[in-house]
Order: sequence, then structure tokens, then C-alpha cells
Amino acid sequence: MSACRVAVIQAGTSLFDTPKTLERMEALCVEAASQGVELAVFPEAYVGGYPKGLDFGARMGTRSAEGREDYLRYWQAAIDVPGPECKAIGSFAAKMKSHLVTGVIERDGATLYCTVLFFGPDGSLLGKHRKLMPTASERLVWGQGDGSTIPVFDTHIGKIGAAICWENYMPNLRQTMYAKGINLWCAPTVDEREIWQSSMRHIAYEGRTFVLSACQYFTRGDAPANYDIAGDNDPARELIRGGSVIVSPMGEVIAGPVYGREAIITADIDLMDTIRGKYDLDVVGHYARPDVFTLQVNEAEKKPVEFFDDSEVLLCDEDEA
Repeated sequence: MSACRVAVIQAGTSLFDTPKTLERMEALCVEAASQGVELAVFPEAYVGGYPKGLDFGARMGTRSAEGREDYLRYWQAAIDVPGPECKAIGSFAAKMKSHLVTGVIERDGATLYCTVLFFGPDGSLLGKHRKLMPTASERLVWGQGDGSTIPVFDTHIGKIGAAICWENYMPNLRQTMYAKGINLWCAPTVDEREIWQSSMRHIAYEGRTFVLSACQYFTRGDAPANYDIAGDNDPARELIRGGSVIVSPMGEVIAGPVYGREAIITADIDLMDTIRGKYDLDVVGHYARPDVFTLQVNEAEKKPVEFFDDSEVLLCDEDEA
């Protein structure tokens, strides 16, 4: 199967109100399903939220009690993976009969991760990707992912993977994804800048892949009244203005970008365009130069604490003997 319809969903979170966000998400999935999409991509941190403008009370060498309260309510809005919210999102995918990719804030103990979840058209959770490198003050509130969650899923509509926001600027990550054969590159983001459009076109052209970038459209009205950020409190004030876009393997914009409103942006694509594109540029094939350049990727899961019992140590010692 080479032809399919894909969509990027430009929408905002109901910040710190995850049940309401899931209600909005379900309605958007129903609308996308009515348009016959087989893959829908939601923005970065869509479930759990991207608290743009908050400083969490941090200055070099100091933290405030108010900032700790901000972190607490952010943690409370995050979700467990797997967990009840995952089950709900999976049910949206099943109702759509479509693959669904969405950004979430994942709660693991007391630590939060900016994560992308992948769901199959039967509603199953296929896997996740944790953002490897939070940017700037994101590092205050998000942990770093490791190499164990850089998946590319081989599905009946193509090979699906994701890089979150500024991860798209990491050359080694891009080369890793290309080597895994990705041809549906999902780029959930909150980057609304014009230069982001250039980056999405570059990645599509470099990797000869379709790029589906979903950006939030987030207003002051999507946040609670006690959201302490600079500027006026006009509910219509745009905090993230969108810019969702779909790009072909030849770097051509085929849908979007859209600014200033929520939107479901669709495109009918032919995956064989990724093969046509690699005729003259395959950066992990005939255009590679493995005699000059090599890349090693550590996909081992890195746990802070590993538990084992004495019998396992004894068996290891006996084997060595």
C-alpha cells in the first residue's frame, strides 16, 4: 500500500486540565476520522501541556516555593505510560481506525519526560519516544531520554518515527532515523518560528521522507487564571501561534502551514515518492561514505538503579571459572 491520507492536528492543550484536554482530543480525532485519515499527528506535549512562559521560580542558585507548586501541578497533569490516559488515547485511535502519534508529558516517579506515543489503528500502544535533549529551561522540568526509545515502526502505511521539536536539529539523531528506514517523519513541536519551516523542508529533502510537523495553537484562554506569565491576560492572546505543515520527500510544502487557529491539515501522499527521491540522494545508502564516516548508536536502556540477587552474581562467577 503506497497511497494514504495523513493529517497534522494543530490544537492547544487545556493546560493543567488533562481530562478536558482528552475531551478536546477525542473531538478532533472524530473530525479527522471523518476526513478518512490513516495517520494523525498531534503536537509536542499535547497531553500534559507545554507551560510556555513559566519560569518555575528558578534563578541561578535559587528556587522558589511558588515554583515548586508550579512543578507539582505540572506533575499532576502528566500521565503514566501505560496508564488510564493511554488507554483513552488508544480508544481514540481505534475509533478512527487510524495510526495516532501524540506528544505527552510522561510521569515516571517524580520525574517528567517530554514523550511521543505511537498507537495502532486497533488502539494498541506500539511504543514511545522520550525526548533526548530538552532545550534551555525545559531542562528544569524534563528528564533526558536514552537510546532505548528511538523507534521506527514498520506499519502497513509506512515506517513511522518521531523527533520532537529541537531534536530535529540533532544530525546524529536524524541519521539514526534515516538508517531505520523512516518514511513518515513525525515532528511534534511548539516552534512557531519561520525558520522551523525551513528546517522541516530540509529534513524532508535530506532524508527523502515525508515530514508531518504538528504545532500547538495555544492561547492565554487555554491556561488557567492563575497562570503567572508576563503580558496581558486577554484570552485571545496567542502564546503559540501554530505553523503545522506537511512536506514531501522533495522538500515541497504540500499542506499548510496554518497560523492563528486550530486546524486539521491533511494531504494525500504516495510513499513511493520516498524511493523516487532517493534515486539521486540516499544519505544512508549510495550517498553515505562508510569508509570515511561511521555512527554508533547505543540503544541500551539506562536505569539509575539496577537490582540483582547474589545467585545471579554467583552464576556469573562460576561461568567465568
